[in-house]
Amino acid sequence: MRAALVGIDFGTGDFSASLEELSLLARSAGADPITTITAKRSSPDPAHFVGSGKADEIKMACKADGIDIVIFNHALSPAQQRNLERRLEVRVVDRTSLILDIFAQRAQSHEGKLQVELAQLQHLATRLIRGWTHLERQKGGIGLRGPGETQLETDRRLIGERVKMLRTRLTKLRKQHETQRRQRGRNQTFSVSLVGYTNAGKSTLFNTLTKAGVYVANQLFATLDTTSRRLYLGDEVGSVVISDTVGFVRELPHQLVAAFRATLEETIHADLLLHVVDGNSPVRMEQIEQVNEVLREIGADHVPQILVWNKIDAAGLEPGIERDEYDKISRVFISAHSGAGLDLLRAAIVEAASSARGNNNTNEGQDEAIGFAEDELPGGGSLGGSADNMPTSTQFGPH
Repeated sequence: MRAALVGIDFGTGDFSASLEELSLLARSAGADPITTITAKRSSPDPAHFVGSGKADEIKMACKADGIDIVIFNHALSPAQQRNLERRLEVRVVDRTSLILDIFAQRAQSHEGKLQVELAQLQHLATRLIRGWTHLERQKGGIGLRGPGETQLETDRRLIGERVKMLRTRLTKLRKQHETQRRQRGRNQTFSVSLVGYTNAGKSTLFNTLTKAGVYVANQLFATLDTTSRRLYLGDEVGSVVISDTVGFVRELPHQLVAAFRATLEETIHADLLLHVVDGNSPVRMEQIEQVNEVLREIGADHVPQILVWNKIDAAGLEPGIERDEYDKISRVFISAHSGAGLDLLRAAIVEAASSARGNNNTNEGQDEAIGFAEDELPGGGSLGGSADNMPTSTQFGPH
């Protein structure tokens, strides 16, 4: 499918990197970007987003290059999308719809498909313009419509019913995940989640560490479904559970963040996040901030995090470890492809797991002593009296 890419520079962020990412997204969706059209504006045009003159320029380019679809690097309102399609006489897709389409192609598990469908329907509900009669045919048509219902009202009701059903199913799946997490908690299994910008190398690292055979490709959103494996790290900490999660991207549609909450909750409840960074990307700092923004949105910004600087072989860097002012490991330099620095990463996970286990044991000891203080110590001894009998607590530095 021959595609024209449209990007408008509003003077914010790295415009060229954003356009390059749009090209990758388009290719991941199966489109073939033929031409890229750019412009500068201070604010979007209410009717066409780009203004009528630029819209005519896009129309001429579409006719000259035989374009089948125009992809905007922005979120369009339903009215803007409708006006553009009428003016350009080709299909128009915005960034949100493009990402939703990629997710629909990549979803493999039952849960992943449910989550993508929910996000698509929530997006579609705002764009019911043409009369989605296929929704009506699914339920037989005759006898479906209520008294005085227009086609649009019927479609909205059908979508509302389907959304309600999908949410019910996803709620059941969330409860199953909670049960699994409680079991891991009872077993005191240390949980590690790989997070990061899409195409940063999370799945390659996951496969290298666990030999799991998860699908890996040089494309955006190659992995959608969370995969978890046990990883044995020696006698000191035994086995940990490591999970590979969906990658993030700038301006990730809020419908997807909401729909994929069940999957992303593996991140919220992890004991440690390995934030995988493409060390060879010129916009890596911006990508780190985008990932942290999504983590804040889902409530996972409190989880301890280690930056994993991946692709050091391409960036010309050496394996190594950096520590913060509290002597905790803050960054590990590795190459998941060549295996360089993976021994340092394993050591970093062991150190984090040992530290967390030590904290938990101390807290449990304090809880037991406090419990006895409310009554009396075993054997009839009271906690009152000498300070020598008071439980001591270990002070830890800031986390």
